[in-house]
Amino acid sequence: MIKKPEEIKKIAAAGKILAVTAKKIIAEIRIGSSLKEIDERVKKLIIQSGGQPAFLGYHPYGAKKPYPNSICASINEVIVHGLPTNYKLKSGDLLKLDFGVIYDGYYADAAWTIGIGTISPIAQRLIATTRKALEIAIKECIPGKTLGDIGYAINSFVKKNKFKVLKGLTGHGIGKELHEDPTVFNDGRKGSGLKLRPGMVLAIEPMVSAGSDQIIQLPDDSYATADNSLSAHFEHTIVITDKEPIILTQ
Repeated sequence: MIKKPEEIKKIAAAGKILAVTAKKIIAEIRIGSSLKEIDERVKKLIIQSGGQPAFLGYHPYGAKKPYPNSICASINEVIVHGLPTNYKLKSGDLLKLDFGVIYDGYYADAAWTIGIGTISPIAQRLIATTRKALEIAIKECIPGKTLGDIGYAINSFVKKNKFKVLKGLTGHGIGKELHEDPTVFNDGRKGSGLKLRPGMVLAIEPMVSAGSDQIIQLPDDSYATADNSLSAHFEHTIVITDKEPIILTQ
């Protein structure tokens, strides 16, 4: 669970490839972009940068088969694990872009929510709230705090803004594997759970709904809000240090 400095350097290298790729791809996404084209572009950029797409061929717990793509592209009510199809983005869509990178055997993972064209005021608020919830959670990531403090920070901020944290979807540890212990819940009690220590590397990822906090699994293994309400998702891979946390996918 505690990573050595040389391991953190490799995760940071994976995180840098991920961040540079995301910056390029987000700048290119527009009305009419097809999810498959975005997937192919991300794969190409990662490989050109000396990394490997972490999701391609990954077999998550509960999924029927290995994942066939390099990104998860989830639209509107779909929260995570959406398959990149031939769907072309329309004005008003919320795209959750989630992907990972492997570099020299180590993983980084991050996600962004992108509003396409003109989005509704509630969609704007949902994106802003989820992004800010991640920022607030990262500030909790100092030695002596707990996993419960992270979850409490996310859930209390989301509730204050009249949205809901989605139940059953969590962040995770990361390093030699894409998903490692500990589980990082998006709600919790202050002071409860595992104490944070320098060298821990966590993927923190608030997933937030404009309506119901319940999820359903769709036939393609993606997860959607039970009431078809809009959802947003942001994620960063961070390392806990003696002082402030460092975001490795910024």
